[in-house]
Amino acid sequence: MNKNSWQSRRRHGRGSHQQNPWFRLRDPEDRSHSQAAQSAQDSSHGDDESPSTSSGTAGASSVPELPGFYFDPEKKRYFRLLPGHNNCNPLTKESIRQKEMESKRLRLLEEEDKQKKIARMGFNASSMLRKSQLGFLNVTNYCHLAHELRLSCMERKKVQIRSLDPSALASDRFNLILADTNSDRLFTVNDVKVGGSKYGIINLQSLKTPTLKVFMHENLYFTNRKVNSVCWASLNHLDSHILYPLAEEEVCHNLHSPIPLAGIDRPGMLCSFRIPGAWSCAWSLNIQANNCFSTGLSRRVLLTNVVTGHRQSFGTNSDVLAQQFALMVPLLFNGCRSGEIFAIDLRCGNQGKEWKATRLFHDSAVTSVRILQDEQYLMASDMAGKIKLWDLRTTKCIRQYEGHVNEYAYLPLHVHEEEGVLVAVGQDCYTRIWSLHDAHLLRTIPSPYPASKADIPSVAFSSRLGGSRGAPGLLMAVGQDLYCYSYS
Repeated sequence: MNKNSWQSRRRHGRGSHQQNPWFRLRDPEDRSHSQAAQSAQDSSHGDDESPSTSSGTAGASSVPELPGFYFDPEKKRYFRLLPGHNNCNPLTKESIRQKEMESKRLRLLEEEDKQKKIARMGFNASSMLRKSQLGFLNVTNYCHLAHELRLSCMERKKVQIRSLDPSALASDRFNLILADTNSDRLFTVNDVKVGGSKYGIINLQSLKTPTLKVFMHENLYFTNRKVNSVCWASLNHLDSHILYPLAEEEVCHNLHSPIPLAGIDRPGMLCSFRIPGAWSCAWSLNIQANNCFSTGLSRRVLLTNVVTGHRQSFGTNSDVLAQQFALMVPLLFNGCRSGEIFAIDLRCGNQGKEWKATRLFHDSAVTSVRILQDEQYLMASDMAGKIKLWDLRTTKCIRQYEGHVNEYAYLPLHVHEEEGVLVAVGQDCYTRIWSLHDAHLLRTIPSPYPASKADIPSVAFSSRLGGSRGAPGLLMAVGQDLYCYSYS
């Protein structure tokens, strides 16, 4: 009897195992992963009451991480990560990360609409005025702190753009915007729906609160090639032309006359230079390199005189991705893909090695270089998300600005010494504003659009948007829209 009862129990055990879905797996690897997930899920039953986020971002969560699995805090269970995108309704790390970024963006947008940001804890207008009256703040520091206080009060408003072709405004997407020296014009590069790019000039003199209306003068010139870099060129007068290289095997450097503010005359192409493999460009305002522009190429720098056509070539060890001329001394600063930053002394010519005046080094490709007004300091950013302030006299980094996000994108820096702020847009589509003097992060502005590679905002900041009598604020171009974050 004992033998029969033991056999019946054995048969009953086999039947129960066959009915259990955990034992239906054919793949041993899937079986091991599933058992690990089940055991982890059982062990986490007691932690369901505690607030937990995803296993990739929850540093304080008590839910353990399992390789190949994702814990959903809403459904409170593990899901297996699929290896690719060829599955029906796949669950991948990229989709999970995109969902988390979008929820964070929406939360920050809601917070911005409800409450004002605080630039510094314990900092307000009354305390700043009291310190100024007691002599603890000089005029310069007082103006910088006043700008910081007003930055925390910036509110987002949509700008109404008018044009002779309203249908194009609904389909064309902003690629980049670039303000001129006086901040009364914006040069725009727009991606056309059918492919390619076209250009325009936005007159900011009509940017008045509360209506915020501007007019875009569209350019008839159209190209199906990518614009790598743009800068204003002062040939006839300050910011009289636009200089931009086009990406192709034989790159055109076009010196373009923008549409005047009155909008009467049509723009014209002054000249086009055939230069192979250009990455960047810069216009010289130095008297010793008058009417000259530089081109950052693959493993060399080319200096061209627009009037005479004379060229000088300087060989480098890497692609030159960023450039800027110094104003008081004849130096051209270059940032390379290798991470090297070097200055070319234009007085030495291109013979020998004496033309390399200064050398600095980043750990990743340099995407932007900006020289401060006294020309003793240089700001640089790279593709590792590092923003560093360099002392050119000691060739040492004296300050870092934390929080910038970049992995591979070509992202510019916007340095505004008069207001004492640094502005940069990260690859995560957040616009960050730092104090230039102590690297304090003053504000982080989320994009009005969902974060994506195609919708990284382009910004322009000034305390005088629209000219000398303009209002201060930040302009942000993303998608088909232009937004103004004005001081209240």
